[in-house]
Amino acid sequence: MKQLLIISAFLLPFFCFAQPKTMDVKPAKTDILESIIPANIKINGYLGEKIDLCIGERIKKQDVQHLIDPFKTRNETRMWQTEFWGKWILSAIASYEYNQDPEMLKIIQNAVLGLLATQTPDGYIGNYSPEAQLQHWDIWGRKYTMLGLLAYYDISGDKKTLDAAKKLAGHLLTQVGPDQTDIVKTGNYRGMPSSSILEPMVLLYRHTNEKRFLDFAKYIVAQWETADGPKLISKAASGVNVADRFPFPKSWWSWDNGQKAYEMMSCYEGLLELYRITGEPSYLKSAELAVQNIIDTEINVAGSGTAFECFYHGGQRQTEPTYHTMETCVTFTWIKLCNNLLRLTANPMYADQIEKTVYNALLASMKFDGSQIAKYSPLEGMRHEGEEQCGMHINCCNANGPRAFALLPKLALMTSGNEIFVNLYSQSTASVLLNKKNKVTVLQTTTYPESDQIEITVQPEKSGTFTLGLRIPEWSSKTLVLVNGIPVEGVKSGSYCKVTREWKSGDKVILKLDLSGRLIVLNGHQSIMRGPVLLARDSRFEDGFVDEAGIVQHKNNLIELVTSTKKPEHIWMSFTAPLVLGTDLEGELRNPQQIHFCDFASAGNTWSSDSRYRVWIRQTLNVMNAAYKPY
Repeated sequence: MKQLLIISAFLLPFFCFAQPKTMDVKPAKTDILESIIPANIKINGYLGEKIDLCIGERIKKQDVQHLIDPFKTRNETRMWQTEFWGKWILSAIASYEYNQDPEMLKIIQNAVLGLLATQTPDGYIGNYSPEAQLQHWDIWGRKYTMLGLLAYYDISGDKKTLDAAKKLAGHLLTQVGPDQTDIVKTGNYRGMPSSSILEPMVLLYRHTNEKRFLDFAKYIVAQWETADGPKLISKAASGVNVADRFPFPKSWWSWDNGQKAYEMMSCYEGLLELYRITGEPSYLKSAELAVQNIIDTEINVAGSGTAFECFYHGGQRQTEPTYHTMETCVTFTWIKLCNNLLRLTANPMYADQIEKTVYNALLASMKFDGSQIAKYSPLEGMRHEGEEQCGMHINCCNANGPRAFALLPKLALMTSGNEIFVNLYSQSTASVLLNKKNKVTVLQTTTYPESDQIEITVQPEKSGTFTLGLRIPEWSSKTLVLVNGIPVEGVKSGSYCKVTREWKSGDKVILKLDLSGRLIVLNGHQSIMRGPVLLARDSRFEDGFVDEAGIVQHKNNLIELVTSTKKPEHIWMSFTAPLVLGTDLEGELRNPQQIHFCDFASAGNTWSSDSRYRVWIRQTLNVMNAAYKPY
């Protein structure tokens, strides 16, 4: 400990006064949409409160030394302790970029110093024994270490951190590659966890311009298409469902399992980074096809998916009670992958996906007090803390889930030349610099998605002509856009409504979205969506048995929802919907009852047995209905 303090005292001035570093290698393909500087936006309202809560209660209160301790040993053979430091510090750095908290910066600096002190002369940072290296989660852990070091280099410009990442990568290059160990034969899940190190390898090349790192990145992608590889490009191109890419494994937690969702999506993240360097069109196309297939076959009404962390045709099977669904690591990686494609393509479909995931699966994963992130957030049952992993007081999702909350400021607003794009609607204030000439403040006043109206005040430093792009969600069938009280024509769902005009300070835009209740029917079950928000029954409302069958009353799949004043503790939104419950149609029971629903994120969030919840309501069978099909 004394030695670490001496090192800290010596290096701290370098950390404090180093300047942020930009990428050195000019990409072949630049993003169409560019994130604004996170420090230039402040998200308020309910969503902002949750971001702040996660930063203050989960990220900032992490015992960092506990995450560093595993790196001091070299005796691991199969566990994944070394991913936790990287995941946590990525969330901490993103949080600091957002709120510029000097105390958070000191925590980050000490975490970097502590980790660097564990690097051995050969460059290795990890905890696997020499004979066990390359097995199980060893390379996966190195990936997160590299990502963390490079993220710190981005905010500090500290060359020692970049040198440490180079040494770590260089050591791996002595073990894996042509005429050495095949990367797709290392670790589990057809090499996907190991080969997801593609992402930091490309980032390292962009920082250093050292060809060996780019060559290794290209090697990884080439190995995907070999006999033993996961075939992430060819199987996407041929339209194979992500759940069907390989035969059902003999052992679930093994190399044979090719359906592991989180790791598969992580590989596509790396592929998109390589696309930015090479411009190879098949890389972008593969990621787009894979993501579309995930949307079509896996993403559920809460915006996430998977069971036992793997793709399983979850879109079709989401009405079935299922073990270990909606892992938060999957939820975050889905948001990150969609954000990546949003930046590259400017396709608002990806922003729609992010919004649904954020307001449902992501918010549902965090305990009401911000202290814990759940491993799983099923569509029915009870919420609870995840298990501790690897003999440590943390698990993968507690380390990874906060990254999603910290990512939101980076995707809320984006720019493209002389255009501003609004992707997330929430009470917020953002400062945007257009063409390095005109600073524009964008003020959102709203309680969306509680209410249907967003008021946007545009305040350029000087009057000028530019474009404001408003995301019109695909689900909003009736949308009104007013600029200074004048309606905008041609507003279309599932697109950006682009308003180009000479903007003056104080100009106001009113956006009114269609928050009608929408009925979704699947497999003899019903669920209710209101805008981007999924609704659920919760036993705290004490208005019947939440698992009871019933018929949701609707007209052309639209449901008349009534805002309710009954809100048990920690519930955000509360509504009633008309249902005919049970199997008895005699007497008063034949009439619809107003049954309470809350937003899915609030459902069950006491994390105790007093709050049982359910999304999918089983339809009561009516054999007199013309749609009934007798056996």
